[in-house]
Amino acid sequence: MDAYTRLPTLFLSHGSPMLAVEDTPAGRFLDALGAGLPWPKAVVVASAHYAAEAPALGAAVRPRTVHDFGGFPGPLYRIEYPAPGAPDLAERIAALLAEAGLPARLHEDRGLDHGVWVPLRRMYPEATVPVVPLAVMPHGDAAAHRALGRALAPLRDEGVLVVGSGGFVHNLGDLDWARRDGPLADWAGEFADWMRAALAAGDWPALLDWRRRAPHARRAHPTAEHLMPLFVALGAAGDAPAVRTLHRSHEFGTLALDAFAFD
Repeated sequence: MDAYTRLPTLFLSHGSPMLAVEDTPAGRFLDALGAGLPWPKAVVVASAHYAAEAPALGAAVRPRTVHDFGGFPGPLYRIEYPAPGAPDLAERIAALLAEAGLPARLHEDRGLDHGVWVPLRRMYPEATVPVVPLAVMPHGDAAAHRALGRALAPLRDEGVLVVGSGGFVHNLGDLDWARRDGPLADWAGEFADWMRAALAAGDWPALLDWRRRAPHARRAHPTAEHLMPLFVALGAAGDAPAVRTLHRSHEFGTLALDAFAFD
């Protein structure tokens, strides 16, 4: 096996699909992020926008770019991100998941949803790094997603970057379009601060029980799929990872765009 530098795992908040093209703090952060990491041989992205009842992986040779959103400017729908797939890696991951008692399905026709291609387009604009999408499970809890991530931990030593792409605070129903750059709503800020403190303290039991313990949890995440990629990335980093805050910004009062590395 080739020798690789052990990679961190990442949680990235992808916010609006406009992150792909707008000049924002989150966008500029992602522009610099790829160059600041060891170059990966492939990227596995657990995306909030790929949902399955049980573990699932995209195994397309040439995954299409999926524009899974509506109501945005026309040019956004013409963007293509022609990164190659990695069917062999998808099979390797499926084997790791099976060893962990988590058998996975391979979807050979799965494209790259915007939770995958929007951040990767800014990190790796050349679209040369192979990509494997990984599903989140809407009915699975934080512990289930951490277990999913744990099965991926060997990939860190194989040159594979494991990314969770979601949203740190993600409530579309309460968006305040008049405060693009204003502060987070009080309740959103209280939830984000609780999560940041728990991550910094390594309080994994509290984090896994976030629905009951975090303030305003159900308002911060009316549905949980945007937070579950965090637990995949956390699990893939091992039992007691160091947590590094890479970025903080926010939009429209209810979208916190924090990003973290787990080593």
